[in-house]
Amino acid sequence: MNESMNAIGFREYLSIDDSNSLFDFKMAIPKTKENDLIVKVDAVSVNPVDMFTRRGQRKELKEPKVIGYDAYGTVVNTGSKASLFHNGDKVFYAGAYDRPGSNSEYQAVDERIVGHAPKKLNSAEIAAMPLTSLTAWESLFEQMEINFDDYDGNQDKTILIINGAGGVGSIATQLAQLAGLTVIATAGKKATADWELKHGVDHVINHHEDIVDQVHELGYKYVDNVLELNNLDYYWQAITKLIAPLGHIASTTGSGKDLDFQPLKARMVSFGWEWMYAKSWYQTDNMITQHKILDKVGQLLDDGKLKSTLTKTFAPINAKNLRAATKLVESNSMIGKVVVKN
Repeated sequence: MNESMNAIGFREYLSIDDSNSLFDFKMAIPKTKENDLIVKVDAVSVNPVDMFTRRGQRKELKEPKVIGYDAYGTVVNTGSKASLFHNGDKVFYAGAYDRPGSNSEYQAVDERIVGHAPKKLNSAEIAAMPLTSLTAWESLFEQMEINFDDYDGNQDKTILIINGAGGVGSIATQLAQLAGLTVIATAGKKATADWELKHGVDHVINHHEDIVDQVHELGYKYVDNVLELNNLDYYWQAITKLIAPLGHIASTTGSGKDLDFQPLKARMVSFGWEWMYAKSWYQTDNMITQHKILDKVGQLLDDGKLKSTLTKTFAPINAKNLRAATKLVESNSMIGKVVVKN
């Protein structure tokens, strides 16, 4: 293995149309920590987190920063305490937010947040899945405490997913349906509504209109769960009206305002923030759950129970194609996921 590798990075926030917003460069191949794998990266996906990370970098960095938070590749080396994988294994993962990302020829990643890749999908279909699958799974089955294996017991339960056609939403709708819930999701266009109906949604409601009235028109006074994936501040009032007693709310988007939780107190509603990087960031005792989740997701994909949400592919992995893929994500009009592969 050579001592240096190809990578794509940035030093400061620039418009994605600027050739320096993401550029090709050479860097040292990473060395393994004791729980690490070194993975030769074959495909990566672009997510909103890439965009937010670039936008947050206002001062020019001395050294380029490598981002990228989805990968599919091959294990080429293992750390002294790594035991879950071997050289030659095909893997997929979202990585850690506080370590260099996947937009490079090789990446070091803790094996406890890596899954065995599905065998029946191609590299692009696989690379589209890790971050969104982990976020959706943790939101539904950890934050909301839904039992994935209790299909019959979940038959009378409902979930409202706000933005069901995005990357996370497209997985959450499928997982919720597999778990037995009635799935309601918001969409704004016919194309997104059609996509949702093919990805586990029972009822689509229009986010341009009053979503409370539309849920009531479907025959539901309340919903048992709400997964918020787009603008919590904007939807908070509607969410607090719709959430059922003892219901669960999870949000991935954060909030810039003070939220009024008073309407939820009497109904004993639970609320949870979802950030799938928390486990690796804080090195929590349950980091290994992400390995287990990805192995489960990989099996569901191989069994045909879960569909990849890939909708656009660029090749090969270089700065030009990553800029093009990022521009699609920044347009806020993407359905599903975009992948750059070799």
